[in-house]
Amino acid sequence: MDLETGVDVQGLLDQVRLQQEQVQRIQRGVEAMEVKGYSRGNEVTVSLRGSGQFTAIDIDPESMRRYNARDLGDMVLEAVNDGLRKMAEATSARFAPVIEAAGRMERFTS
Repeated sequence: MDLETGVDVQGLLDQVRLQQEQVQRIQRGVEAMEVKGYSRGNEVTVSLRGSGQFTAIDIDPESMRRYNARDLGDMVLEAVNDGLRKMAEATSARFAPVIEAAGRMERFTS
């Protein structure tokens, strides 16, 4: 314990170390995560990993007959953006406990 400030420095360092380990575990989990994104009508489906790699793009064969290339491109873009949004939400949810704990620790040391 620091006699001037009354702060348990070793305790804080231990907490930081534990949080770093937790962040690394979460990062590995996020990288392994896979989500799907969909266009309206679910005519295009994309799969992507937390690492940012897209693993599949599936287009309903009927849609390829029904729509022109530009419309199909728009549908692919919708599905990609939906997948990216879902990945961002899932990532934020996984990191939320660590962020909250860091906020509590900051208030404790200020």
